[in-house]
Amino acid sequence: MTRIAALLDRNEEFARTYAPATLGLPATRSIVVTCLDHRVDPAIVLGLRLGDAPVIRNAGGRVNQAVIDDIAYLAYLVQQISGGQGTAGLRPEVAVIHHTQCGTGLLADPAFRHRAAEATHIAEAALEASVVTDPHLTVRTDVERLLTAPVLTGKVSVSGHVYDVATGRVTTVVDSREPEDS
Repeated sequence: MTRIAALLDRNEEFARTYAPATLGLPATRSIVVTCLDHRVDPAIVLGLRLGDAPVIRNAGGRVNQAVIDDIAYLAYLVQQISGGQGTAGLRPEVAVIHHTQCGTGLLADPAFRHRAAEATHIAEAALEASVVTDPHLTVRTDVERLLTAPVLTGKVSVSGHVYDVATGRVTTVVDSREPEDS
């Protein structure tokens, strides 16, 4: 029996009562960007249900060009599904959520980062860009990165939050703002 077998059994339970939905707007009109850490499951932490919000996860929950590209596409998709309505009420809010005790903090050590780069074939610069040692600082940086991305101007709003793995609480660090025209 494989390790995934228990999860596939859970899927069978899920599928018994599953009701498919058509492509549509996410129920919360939100997009969540967060870390891939197994202690930070946004469905549990935020009480999300299937269809509530797209979730983009990567090491550290950092905003890189791939994340910006995904958000731009999701914003375009929302606009198309909503019939091209450009009203602010339909714009998704991107919630960037970093967390305490992030494993990417280990990458702050140059020797560890070098060994990780050799083992994973990921460039050291890319690993360094994913470091989260102070989530309050990095979430502000990543919110700003989204707010200054020209491709997102007028398409989303952005907020920043920190999840404390010791308490289970999410606190707002940056209130929701919209990117300004450059």
